[in-house]
Amino acid sequence: MTGLQELLPVAERAVDDAVDWLLTASGEWTERRFKASGEEVTDSDTEVEARVSRVLAALSPTVPVIGEESAPPHGQLPDRCWLLDPIDGTMNFARGSPLYAVSLAYVEDGVPLLGVVHAPALGRRWTTDPTARVRAAEAAGPEDLRHAVVGVSGTGSGAVPARRFLGRLQGEAYRLRMQGSMALDLVGVAEGWFDACVCIAPKPWDVAAGVALCRDRGRTVVGAAGNTFGFDSPVLVAGTPGLVQALVNRWEES
Repeated sequence: MTGLQELLPVAERAVDDAVDWLLTASGEWTERRFKASGEEVTDSDTEVEARVSRVLAALSPTVPVIGEESAPPHGQLPDRCWLLDPIDGTMNFARGSPLYAVSLAYVEDGVPLLGVVHAPALGRRWTTDPTARVRAAEAAGPEDLRHAVVGVSGTGSGAVPARRFLGRLQGEAYRLRMQGSMALDLVGVAEGWFDACVCIAPKPWDVAAGVALCRDRGRTVVGAAGNTFGFDSPVLVAGTPGLVQALVNRWEES
């Protein structure tokens, strides 16, 4: 089996190809339309997915690519695969906001092991380090919600539990931040911009790369009830251990 050290440059090359093109996209490429699910999509989403998928198919032909725009609904993930969100934050992208990213992860048995997140308009890239030792969860930053900056994403459904959770969190956290990109929220936790983040109703491609980045930097990542996060979880919480537990508790009480 190909090792992570060999797969990282493959992932970066695939993202490079897409980003080079995406930085030139304009006009009809940025016009939004709506999927049956109600989510926004542009022609750039499908073009970026096609470009990344072509490079990955050429350089790692034995690893299937599961992308947001081509994945079958409710499909089972292969034992190992690439998970791709071609533009995480399409709503931002279509409106000219720089807060969007290409998010690519390598996953085995439902566990993200490698991640690349690139924000083209910001000129920033974040990757996991396959040569580093696996780090235990680190307590870095506040452990009390009253002192915490928390990123929140996936709030558009309007479901009652989500509204209750957000209402409570608004009154308890020091600050809430809504960037409109789960990938960048998780990058924020990994890099320390956020003390924690909550992703509501995450899809696998939304969060896989960000989960790998957070774990790579010793952050705690859990799902509902504080269990190890899996792609079937209705919520993802990442951050310092104390904050993660507090946020899970608030979610379960909503």
